[in-house]
Amino acid sequence: MPDVQSLVNEFVNQLKTRKIEGSQATAKQTAEFLRSVISQQRVPHTNQAATLINAVRDVGEQLIAANPVELAVGNIVRRVLHIIREEDHSLTTAAVAGLGLTAASDDENDVDRDDHPVLSAAVVAAAARSTLRPPSLQTLLEDMPDSAAIPPPSSSGGESEGKSRSVDKGSIGRKLKHDVIEAVNELIQDIATCYDQIAEQAVEHIHQNEVILTLGSSKTVLEFLCAAKEKKRSFKVIVSEGAPRYQGHLLAKELAARGLQTTLITDSAIFAMVSRVNMVIVGAHAVMANGGVIAPVGLNMVALAAQRHAVPFVVLAGSHKLCPLYPHNPEVLLNELRSPSELLDFGEFSDCMDSASGAGSLHVVNPTFDYVPPKFVSLFITDTGGHNPSYMYKLIADYYSADDLVVKRRAVTGN
Repeated sequence: MPDVQSLVNEFVNQLKTRKIEGSQATAKQTAEFLRSVISQQRVPHTNQAATLINAVRDVGEQLIAANPVELAVGNIVRRVLHIIREEDHSLTTAAVAGLGLTAASDDENDVDRDDHPVLSAAVVAAAARSTLRPPSLQTLLEDMPDSAAIPPPSSSGGESEGKSRSVDKGSIGRKLKHDVIEAVNELIQDIATCYDQIAEQAVEHIHQNEVILTLGSSKTVLEFLCAAKEKKRSFKVIVSEGAPRYQGHLLAKELAARGLQTTLITDSAIFAMVSRVNMVIVGAHAVMANGGVIAPVGLNMVALAAQRHAVPFVVLAGSHKLCPLYPHNPEVLLNELRSPSELLDFGEFSDCMDSASGAGSLHVVNPTFDYVPPKFVSLFITDTGGHNPSYMYKLIADYYSADDLVVKRRAVTGN
C-alpha cells in the first residue's frame, strides 16, 4: 500500500533516535510493526510466501540498519521470516497429503493398477498431521469396500480435477496470510510475557539463605529475584553499581523497596566480594549462536571473578534475545561508544581534552557492552527453561531458518 513506506520511515526514525529503549520493548514493537506490514501487503494468487518474505526482508533490512547495535531487531525480523516459511510448509504439506490420498485414481496411464489402493506411510502420516482426529490406516482400509476403494473417474474428471486444484491453491493462499499473522501474534504474546515465564523458574534456582550477586540494572533480574522472594525464599542480594551509568543504584533501590536484603558495592569491589556469594545472576543484551553473551560493560569482569572462585554464573534472557549469528559475523556490531560526559565534566577537563593546544590530549573511551565467552557461563535461563551453553545452538536453530541469517533485499521465488 502507498503509505507503508511512510510508516517504515517513521519507525526507522524512532530506532535511529533511540526513542525505543530496551530489548524487550524493541522486539515487541518490531514484531507489531512487521505484523502491520504483512497485513497491508497485497499478495498474488501464486507464490504468496515468496511475496511476504521479500516484503519482510525489504523492511527488515532498513530496520536493522537503523539500529545495528540492538540485535533484537534483527532477531525478530528473522523470526518472522522463519514463521512465514513454516506456515507455508505446513499448508503445502497438508495440501500434498490431500492430493496424495486420491492420486492413485487420477493416473489415466496406469491401466494395470490393482483394485486396492496403495497408501504410502508418508501420505498417511501427512494426512494424520493435518487433522485433529485422524483415522488409523486399519480403519481406512476396513471401512472402505473393495469395489469402492477407488472411485471411478467421471467423464469430466480432468476438468473437475483442475477446478479442485485451483480452489485448493486459492484457499491455501488466503489461509497463509491469516496463519502468519496469527503466529506473529503468538510471538508478540511470548515477548510480552517473557519476564513472567523466566520469573516462574526462580524458586528452582534460588534457595534459602543464599547470597546472590548481580551488576547494573535488569528488569528480568529484578522480576526473577522478586519472584523468589514472593515464594518465601529468604536470601541476600549484592548489587554492583555498574559505573559509569550507575544503573545498579536503581536496582538496589527497587529491591530494597520490595523487601529484599540488599547491599550496594562499587564495581572495583567485585573480586573482594564474590567469594562470599553462592551465585551470580545477570541479564544480557544478546545471546549469540556460540553461547557467548553480549552484556552491559563490566560483566566480563564479574564472569572472570566468578570463574576464579568457582561461583555459578547464570544468565537470564528472553527468547527474543537469542541471536543466530556468531560474534565474528560482520553483521554483528558488538559495541558502541557512549558520550564521554558520563565519565568526565567537559568544563573541568576542557583544557586537557583540546588537541589543538599542542600539548598532550586526553581521550575518553566509554564502551556500552562487554562480551562474555560461553566458557564462563554456567546456565542460561530463558522463557523456555534452563539450558547449558552447549545446547544454545540447538535451541537457536529451532527459531530461525538458515536462509535468513543474512537479511538483505534479494528476490525469493516460489517453490
